[in-house]
Amino acid sequence: MEPSAETVTAVALGIGLAASAGFRVFVPMLVASIAAHLGVLPMQDGFSWLASWPAMICLGTATVAEIVAYYVPFVDNILDSITTPMAVGAGTLLLTSVLPIDSGMLKWTTGFIIGGGIAATVQSGGVLVRLLSSSLTGGAANPAVTTGENAAAIGTSLLSLVIPLIVVPVLLVLIVMTIVFVRKRLSRARRDRMELREQGTG
Repeated sequence: MEPSAETVTAVALGIGLAASAGFRVFVPMLVASIAAHLGVLPMQDGFSWLASWPAMICLGTATVAEIVAYYVPFVDNILDSITTPMAVGAGTLLLTSVLPIDSGMLKWTTGFIIGGGIAATVQSGGVLVRLLSSSLTGGAANPAVTTGENAAAIGTSLLSLVIPLIVVPVLLVLIVMTIVFVRKRLSRARRDRMELREQGTG
């Protein structure tokens, strides 16, 4: 049986929100909460709590705290290790909450594998970019990385609600570009270190 248009759209929407959780854990959660409260984002059974006022207040507070904390030197690197498992959880929850699948086991398994997986992938890319920035600039460029991540988290979360089928391929391209960029920079840094060693021994 072919998947319905509703299922395809829901998966694309969930993937977009899950990927956003890789940039910032609470931004897409807050966006989803507000959208669900306004009736823009249909929640599956058991997830109506996400549209409640207490949920929006808690998520709003957590969002502000997370965004501010990432601008604090050295704290941003510590946060990466803490937020990685949280991003997986947020990605899983966001995709699961919109999947129109009756089987609870299948729904959560799909949410974890796809939603949690893509959130972890995006988060890992951000961690590598920040580590690279810290090693090459002593952390001076980290605020720029943080600002880019904040913009990406907000942008992809909002666009996922409007054009989910377009956001997914764009995200895949961005992930590939990030991986290629990081690999090139690491390779260049490795070559530079080898040249310095050769000059030192020459």
